[in-house]
Amino acid sequence: MMLQYSAALGCSFAPDHSTVRSVLPNITSATSSPSSLTRRVVLSTALISTTLGFTVSTPSNSAAAEFLKLPNSGGVKALDLRVGTGEVPSNGDQVSVHYYGRLAAKQGWRFDSTYDHKDENGEPTPFVFVVGSGKVISGIETAVKSMKVGGLRRIVIPPSQGYQSTSQEPIPPNFFDRQRLFTTIFNPTRLANGEGSTLGTLVFDIELVSLRHI
Repeated sequence: MMLQYSAALGCSFAPDHSTVRSVLPNITSATSSPSSLTRRVVLSTALISTTLGFTVSTPSNSAAAEFLKLPNSGGVKALDLRVGTGEVPSNGDQVSVHYYGRLAAKQGWRFDSTYDHKDENGEPTPFVFVVGSGKVISGIETAVKSMKVGGLRRIVIPPSQGYQSTSQEPIPPNFFDRQRLFTTIFNPTRLANGEGSTLGTLVFDIELVSLRHI
C-alpha cells in the first residue's frame, strides 16, 4: 500500500504510520465547535484513506485514486478528495482555507497546519489570502482557483511553483519550523548536488472553506 501511494504521488518519500499520525488533527478537542469537528473528521478520513493507499470515494468504488496535472499550472498535480458545491474563486477574491503543508524531503515532514493556529476561543484559524495577489506560492493559488467552496484537495507542488523566497506565504509561525523549512529548500550544498527537485517539492492538503468578493 505504501508503494502504491508513493508512486501515485510522484514524490520521493513513502510516509509511514507515524507520519500519518503527525498530520491528523486532534478531533477530540473540547473547545472545537460541531462544524469545526465535522470538517476535521472529514479531512482526517480523507488523509487516512489516501495516505494508506485506500480507494478514495468516487462514482466507481473500484477506481483507484489518481493525481492529475492541473492545466497551465507548471506541473502542479492534484487529487480531489471531496469536490465542493460552492463558488469557484477568481482573481481578487478573498479566500479562507485550511491546510496541511508537508515537505517531500525529510520523510514527508509536516511543517505547518492551520489547525495548529488558534484564535482567542481556541478554534482553528483558516489561512486568508487574496487570489492573484502574488503573495502566496503559485502552486497553491493555481490549485485554489480551480476548486469550489467546500472542496478538499491534495496537491503536489514542484519547486518551480513552490517557495522562491522566504517571504512567500504560507509561512510557518514557529521560528524553528520556518528555519528548518527554508534551510532545507534553499540548502546551497544540496542544490549544487542536483537535489533541488527533492528539496523543494511540497505536498498540501487544502480545504476551501469560504470566499468573499472584494
